[in-house]
Amino acid sequence: MNGFVLSYSSSNHQIKKLPNPPTNPQIPKSSNPQISAVLLSGGLDSAVLLAEEAARGEVHPIYVSAGLAWEQAERDAIARLLASGRVGQRVQPLVSLSLDMREVYTAAHWSIQGRPPAYHTPDEDVYLPGRNIILLAKAGVYCAAARVGRLVLGTLAHNPFPDATPEFRSAMAHALSLGLAHTLRLEAPYADVSKAEVVRRGASLGVPLELTLSCMNPLAAPGTGLREPGEDLSPTALQARHCGACSKCRERHDAFLEAGITDTTDYADTANIRGRGPGPDPLS
Repeated sequence: MNGFVLSYSSSNHQIKKLPNPPTNPQIPKSSNPQISAVLLSGGLDSAVLLAEEAARGEVHPIYVSAGLAWEQAERDAIARLLASGRVGQRVQPLVSLSLDMREVYTAAHWSIQGRPPAYHTPDEDVYLPGRNIILLAKAGVYCAAARVGRLVLGTLAHNPFPDATPEFRSAMAHALSLGLAHTLRLEAPYADVSKAEVVRRGASLGVPLELTLSCMNPLAAPGTGLREPGEDLSPTALQARHCGACSKCRERHDAFLEAGITDTTDYADTANIRGRGPGPDPLS
């Protein structure tokens, strides 16, 4: 079979002979290099990033479900955020993808059970192995199909995880571009930005930060239950409460305090909430 590779065609159930691909194929450029896609989680960082991208041009928000405990609350938050109309006029409809990681993480893993590390635990304790790999891989395939040239994620400064480094992003972009025959840039514009600065930017842009969710153990609002997939996601429905006891809630609250922006988040547990923003502590 010198000079040929075999390919199975389901259309006629025959084996076809195709020429070998060149050793160094030329990767075609995206037909829409100005269009971007943003990995949207419903959290502060990705919501503000979405608004900033929408101010520059057309942007596709992408949510990738991995089977984790808090995802229904994230989808609720995203639905409200997009329905608010306050993240830009050039935001396209949400792209919902899934890549189940419950086959990899054990059933007892905190992200599956919904028992996240506590308020004062270090960031390293919430590491999810391969998290960015699976998000970028699935979203990258979508970008190639939609001819989107830039995939943007909200990685912040001082992120300690191995799949959040510039070296990783460069290697992943190269692998996706080669494997998909589609030039794809992976960008992390907040890689040198603090969460407090993101809060400031969001406030200046008019992003409804109160609709975002930064919690690994969201609780049902009083008198309600978190909705199941396919149920009402209307922005008028009561949203989940932040637990106030996980390290993501700590990051969120600290960012508002540092930014000098009033934190109107509904925390179920207020034992660690030191204040809501500038001025006297309303909880004292």
